[in-house]
Amino acid sequence: MKRLMIMALSAAVLFSCASPREEEGLYRNNRSPLAHKPYVELPLGAVKPDGWLRDQLLRQASGMTGHLDGIVPNIMGDRNGWLGGDGDKWERGPYWIDGLVPLAYILDDQALKDKAQRWIEWTLASQQEDGFFGPGEDLPNVDGLQRDRTHDWWPRIVVLKFLQQYYDATGDERVIDFMTKYFHYQLERLPEEPLGQWSYWAVERGADNIMVVYWLYNITGDAFLLDLGKLLAEQTAPWKDRLSDHSTLFTRYALHCVNLAQGFKAPVIEYQGNGDKSYVDAVVTGYEDLMKQLGWPNGMYGSDELLHSGSPTQGSEFCSAVELMFSLERMIEITGRTDLADWLEKVAYNALPTQATDDFDARQYYQQLNQVEVSRKMRNFMTSYNGTEGTFGPLTGFPCCTANMHQGWPKFVRDLWYASDDNGLAAMYYGPCTVTAKVAGGAEVTIAESGGYPFSETVLFKIEELAGPTGFPLHLRIPGWCETGAVKVNGGEAASGKGGETLVVNREWNQGDVIELSLPLQIKVSRWYENSAAVERGPLVFALKMQENWTKVANDGKFGTRYGDWYYEVHSPDAWNYALLREDVEGDAPASAFTLVETPVEGYPWNVDNAPLQIKARARTLEGWELYGGMTGPLPYSDQYQAELGPVQEITLIPYGCTTLRITEFPVTY
Repeated sequence: MKRLMIMALSAAVLFSCASPREEEGLYRNNRSPLAHKPYVELPLGAVKPDGWLRDQLLRQASGMTGHLDGIVPNIMGDRNGWLGGDGDKWERGPYWIDGLVPLAYILDDQALKDKAQRWIEWTLASQQEDGFFGPGEDLPNVDGLQRDRTHDWWPRIVVLKFLQQYYDATGDERVIDFMTKYFHYQLERLPEEPLGQWSYWAVERGADNIMVVYWLYNITGDAFLLDLGKLLAEQTAPWKDRLSDHSTLFTRYALHCVNLAQGFKAPVIEYQGNGDKSYVDAVVTGYEDLMKQLGWPNGMYGSDELLHSGSPTQGSEFCSAVELMFSLERMIEITGRTDLADWLEKVAYNALPTQATDDFDARQYYQQLNQVEVSRKMRNFMTSYNGTEGTFGPLTGFPCCTANMHQGWPKFVRDLWYASDDNGLAAMYYGPCTVTAKVAGGAEVTIAESGGYPFSETVLFKIEELAGPTGFPLHLRIPGWCETGAVKVNGGEAASGKGGETLVVNREWNQGDVIELSLPLQIKVSRWYENSAAVERGPLVFALKMQENWTKVANDGKFGTRYGDWYYEVHSPDAWNYALLREDVEGDAPASAFTLVETPVEGYPWNVDNAPLQIKARARTLEGWELYGGMTGPLPYSDQYQAELGPVQEITLIPYGCTTLRITEFPVTY
């Protein structure tokens, strides 16, 4: 029997163990004086999706992600300014490529690579002698095209992100020379033309710029990049203060939803340069305040588009979900915190799948937690788009999400595994995939991950390829919702860890070894807006199952082509005004009061018909809780004790991500 060494590390331990030593592992860590990272992102393409997760990416490839230039040619076609045309010249083209590049290289799809390469080649060729690149001639905005502010720093920040990914996949050295030249340009020009010169977006999202500057510094070691990082931090919005002041997140309309999703990572990105751990603490404080004031059980928050309230009938923008996921992926790498991985899974396995159609031909600008009708009606959103923002279409709501939604799943797949700073590998969140990476002294290992998570409580890892016996550590997260997680190796050696810890399994491995990670799942109830109840099981939130009748509607053209030619509406004949019983949701009662029905995951799981889990619950209709303007009326405060109620009946709940119509936050009654 091989010697097995297992350590259980808390998030705080991982963080405090970070040492200032130079990059010395198999994958490039931060150079001094930047803070050392416990984990390092693997090259793009090292992680390949399997099972339903591969199906998800293939649906993107055959849907909008792979064909956006044909679906909205007036925005993404040859006329786009980032291809040299006189069309859209701002963020939308770069947004699309930021999702297309990782999808293309993860799937190893040559047609998608070629499609992205056109944009990459034009961008590289556009650089001028002083370092400036991209469109530079302002034109009037026409036909919904953004053609002004061509010198704005913001769209170029998005370009930097997709060029970084392209380099990670290909090693094309032109990217290094291009970025070095551009960052010299920034260092020279920013004192006179700061991030807010043309719009406030670059100020709010400046951490994305700093992130790429530090990435380049780790490659070249050019000292001027540290100076640029400091300058950018000075000009970026004060996210550390905003997240920790116990005021900003409690102030209605104080922030834009997507800026908040991106801004959450700003203190952690800046921490790398200043070494001040209070910047990381600010993120923890910000999360706690966000959940208190605006939070939803699916990891998102009520902000449509500015901070609004935690009501389940407010909206949450699609861009917020994918940008929050990316922020969390970067923060996990830098801090090693398991609670950030818990948050990431909440968003990815609940909010993300429900906001696009199964075949990825349409998306919803705002999703609602309690959403019993998808229709073109004006709702109580802070920012509305003539009632289209709740429907599913290629262009309903605002087009930013049409361009930006594509990064969510591919980047999630890429970071299912990180390299650890002890020359091992780390699985900080879970999904079906296969990773091929270097460990120990450079030995290459391939590990297949399976087991049905997040729908089941077992994650299996098998060493598929390894040339010979090799010792290296595996880091496995125990989620915070799990009381105790356990690891078995080849059915024998075992160890356990508490929720919130990272188990480090360090042993000599052989090809064929199997690691079984058990994360016991329990049905629990959490309380939210108006003291309502949400039913959860591990990373999954459950919602009322409703019949969904989809109808494709031709756009009436009242606003020209702004909202596209068509959109989907979704209606149901089912009742929805249910209240859960107090005796079933209090204390330990959910474990016995609710009945779980499991079926194997077969095919694509994220819809009503294929949902692999059901929870049977008791409920009563709540008279007077009625439809209002295409949505549920105001959520009654819980616990209701004098309401008119229907008889007790059984209702069915399914994973939130499998629903389009749903009740997620339920009133509670006696």
